[in-house]
Amino acid sequence: MPPLLDTPPKGPARSDRGMVTSPHALASQAGHEVLRAGGNAIEAAIAVNATLCVTYPHFCGLGGDAFLIASDRDGTSITLSGIGQAAGRVGDLRDGIPVRGPGSALTAAAAVDTWDQAFAYGQRAWGGRRSWASLFDRAIQYATDGFPLTPSQHFWSTFRATEIATWPGVVRGFTDAGRLPEAGERFRQPDLARSLTTLAGNGGRDFYEGDLARRIADGLRQAGSPLDADDLARCRARNEPALRVPYRGGELLSLRPPTQGVTTLEIMGILDRFDVGAIPESSADYYHLLVEAVKAAFLDRNRHVADPDFTDVPVEHLLSAAHLDGQAARLDLRRARPWPHVFQTGDTVFIGAVDGDGNCVSLLQTIYFDWGSGVVAGDTGILWHNRGAAFSVDPDHINAVRPGKRPFHTLNPGMYFRDGRPSLLYGTQGADGQPQTLSAVLTRLIDYGMDPLTALDRPRFLLGKTFSDSRDSLKLELAAGPEVFDALTARGHAISPIPTHSPLAGHPGAIRIGPDGALVGAHDPRSDGLALGV
Repeated sequence: MPPLLDTPPKGPARSDRGMVTSPHALASQAGHEVLRAGGNAIEAAIAVNATLCVTYPHFCGLGGDAFLIASDRDGTSITLSGIGQAAGRVGDLRDGIPVRGPGSALTAAAAVDTWDQAFAYGQRAWGGRRSWASLFDRAIQYATDGFPLTPSQHFWSTFRATEIATWPGVVRGFTDAGRLPEAGERFRQPDLARSLTTLAGNGGRDFYEGDLARRIADGLRQAGSPLDADDLARCRARNEPALRVPYRGGELLSLRPPTQGVTTLEIMGILDRFDVGAIPESSADYYHLLVEAVKAAFLDRNRHVADPDFTDVPVEHLLSAAHLDGQAARLDLRRARPWPHVFQTGDTVFIGAVDGDGNCVSLLQTIYFDWGSGVVAGDTGILWHNRGAAFSVDPDHINAVRPGKRPFHTLNPGMYFRDGRPSLLYGTQGADGQPQTLSAVLTRLIDYGMDPLTALDRPRFLLGKTFSDSRDSLKLELAAGPEVFDALTARGHAISPIPTHSPLAGHPGAIRIGPDGALVGAHDPRSDGLALGV
């Protein structure tokens, strides 16, 4: 096993030959090895993601969804939206959709198909030189031989200890006969190792149509999930044109609905109407402007964003210059808009990769809530997500559950282009917090010219309820300072202080790509993450 870096490197990672960033050091090292061996950015990202499915299982897994933007150095790009659709027979949901348990495991999982399609694209368009099987070497090793359990996994298993005790598959796969392992303790997942070995040997579609698919379907059926083998076989990630919005002379890219990529782009499009760089960074004026732009875009999101196969989502209107002008004009720069709206929870991981040829990938992967549905598919070791819990049982709701429908997704990795070429890769964990976190990270990277580590380190905010605070307040890290808290309170914001470097503020990562190919990257100091240059 490569040694874990006991002390993260000081300052951001730098290189001109390739870079990866992820929320776990061993996963970043797995991608780094692929780049050093001549692999491309897609191959490195898959290796990182597969390893995270082992080393960060509370936030990430084979039984989840994934979203990817890939571009070559000249700006030829693709997006893959890997969202599992609802079961063909969703069952009786008159009593609502449970947020945990087999009733919440009602959508297929498209992460592996996202990898499969991305790998094929990388082979075809980027001259991929690594085999599919080789990308799983480290993931299989860590699942078989074990790895030091992360403080993050220990925190989330301890936090959910009462619930975990009622989830037989999680007890079997993620505890020691019911005892929660300690941080640093060697943690093995032999069932998952066998599934990863099958996947590596048989290819990505085996997860949906092969031997592994049969075992997954049997395990889900035995647990009580409505998913069956036909639902798995129908699951496909979608290759769609990116959404785009101008920002500061460049262009921001994200994914189409039912992701909230349009929401992040709307926030940034509103902010583009203001001279953000002239506002003192991290001042009350700065936070107020960002929060009010978030509120405006979230109201649009809650009205419109759903699966466009089932409802009209007016993305062209939402990102039009006229609409963004109107949204900006309606912002009150002296007074906070009231905010009684529901907050969406969820967790995920961000992966960024750039290879020596300038190809790059921005990827997010999720099992929705920490520990997903709490359902492990039989003896596969695969923890299934609970994204189906994002559906509504109200038949008139835009996200009403329907057979074959894709649920609303908070995930939205992004890229920023200058002069037609990728200049920034970025993304974050955090559900509803994702567009909020990204508004702070992107303004600091673009408007204030900060390096990635400095931008990620600065105080951030989160609007709305959280798992630990049910108030519809504006959470702000204490490092913002008492003067900022007082000034925001005077403008009508209901402020709840949260600790500096709070995990509630998201775990973003970012890589800056200079015009000369120089790379500067970092992962959030609030995470267990690491950026590594080749």
